[in-house]
Amino acid sequence: MDTRLTQIREAAAYISRRAAITPRVGLILGSGLGVLADELEEAAAIPFAEIPHFPVSTVAGHAGKLVLGTLSGTAVIAMQGRIHYYEGYSMQTVTLPVYVMKALGIETLIVTNACGGMNRAFAPGDLMIITDHLNLTGDNPLIGPNLAEFGPRFPDMSRAYAPELVELAERQAQRLGITVHKGVYCGVSGPSYLTPAELTMLARLGGDAIGMSTVPEVIAARHCGLNVLGISCITDMAIGEELEPLTHEQVVAVAERTRPRFIALLKEIVREV
Repeated sequence: MDTRLTQIREAAAYISRRAAITPRVGLILGSGLGVLADELEEAAAIPFAEIPHFPVSTVAGHAGKLVLGTLSGTAVIAMQGRIHYYEGYSMQTVTLPVYVMKALGIETLIVTNACGGMNRAFAPGDLMIITDHLNLTGDNPLIGPNLAEFGPRFPDMSRAYAPELVELAERQAQRLGITVHKGVYCGVSGPSYLTPAELTMLARLGGDAIGMSTVPEVIAARHCGLNVLGISCITDMAIGEELEPLTHEQVVAVAERTRPRFIALLKEIVREV
């Protein structure tokens, strides 16, 4: 048996013993956005470090807990913080939680992140619904033996982000009076921020936003048949010709200011999924 399959099953079994709930929706909460997990009712929180084979988050703004409970009447499992490739983990380790959530019963995965805006129509604090992505990490979580129990060797990515979920997010945002953009997310490995020339290149390739997460999890999610919605919080402007110095603390601070709108939107989306 594939070692990863054993790890997935053992992790899922442990979580099931700790929380008597079968989640329908999975949430991956990015930098500064993990507070949404505190909104869950009848919640059970499990630190990543206590779950067999789970990687541990090492980045500020990522609490490193798995929280199971109900949100807007829907059974959910939320990653309060995520794992990044740049932390030194393999792509397979980064995406292990996605397979564990699938094994626990989720059908839909909502992935969030804090990222830089390359589209000049954006501004810090805006929300962007992801319609597609560019994988510029130089790696892929599906390299190696295929987990045939979860999905095919060559999964289709033509609908990486479910159009019906994009429409749902737009509809709920309009109802709440929240302005949202749509765009293409560029996923890079990090951890260094990009140079002006690199950002100019990615904008010319069609990218609207740039970040260091999300793409690996989405690839894994589509491999195992999950419907995916991605929402980005634009925390800074990453325009090559106008680039200014940036710190992680600035990113987290803007994400935190955006939280009320973000939480309101996610609650309504989860209610309707």
